[in-house]
Amino acid sequence: MLHVVRGGFVESVHRGAAVVTGPDGQVELAVGDPSGPVFPRSSSKPLQALAMVRHGLDTDGELLAIACASHSGEAFHLDAARAILAGAGLTEADLQNTPDHPYDETARTTWIGAGSPKQSIAQNCSGKHASMLATCVVNGWDTATYRDPGHPLQRVVTDTVAELTGGAAPVAIAVDGCGAPIHAVPLTGLALAFGRLAAATDGPERRVANAMSRHPEYVGGTRRDVTATLRGIERCVAKDGAESVYALGLPDGRGVAVKVADGSPRGASVLLAAVLRRIGVGGGTADDALAALENKPVLGHGEPVGAVVAALP
Repeated sequence: MLHVVRGGFVESVHRGAAVVTGPDGQVELAVGDPSGPVFPRSSSKPLQALAMVRHGLDTDGELLAIACASHSGEAFHLDAARAILAGAGLTEADLQNTPDHPYDETARTTWIGAGSPKQSIAQNCSGKHASMLATCVVNGWDTATYRDPGHPLQRVVTDTVAELTGGAAPVAIAVDGCGAPIHAVPLTGLALAFGRLAAATDGPERRVANAMSRHPEYVGGTRRDVTATLRGIERCVAKDGAESVYALGLPDGRGVAVKVADGSPRGASVLLAAVLRRIGVGGGTADDALAALENKPVLGHGEPVGAVVAALP
């Protein structure tokens, strides 16, 4: 799927799979084997947020966007997560996501320079966890056990993930990096789910899609390719995930999902851009978005001497 090119020489390769589903759910393009299940990791967040909205989460705009986010830990991200908690009568002490420093290099340097330790509010999933807690408060569910797979919140999340990805129960449920449950679904199902979100015209699905497309800086950060993608490809829904997963939905109902087999973080965005070009996405601001996705230089002595490039068959 990908070549790592240094000075014109292919130094390494990455294998994987990619799929495009149509508005009717049929596979329009498949490279590799997209039928096998994967953990979407943070690409699942828009689906988890949809489950929360369906069950009473009363946020919108940037506060709903950060429920879908792997945010960079910039000040405005932390303010949004705190606002969700405050609106539910909760505090940072109620968060159970893994403490960490901010994801963004500049924000992390400032945070550490101020002598601040790793904290749950700074970790990239704090918006999701704050929203999970707020959903529990609305429904009168226990907040101390909200990460348990058998908790009412996690059961409705599981049901929503299954519904959006094609109707079959996840083949596995494990613990994600932030401590919440994560579901293994076919890569094809992930593409289908994103196409459905992006094409929705009303209801909770449209609320989630609007929040992401209208507030892209809350989904990623000021220096993130997912933010550039959401900003540049009109009315799309896009989310990156750990272990080299990326998913995107287009407003015409097409969905795209990619997975680099070895989990290398340098490959998924390049692969996604190649697939989008293959299906005719481009022009105007979309070109800027694709360029941001493809920007994976190979360095020599701190200078670009090559790049990670797509090698689709």
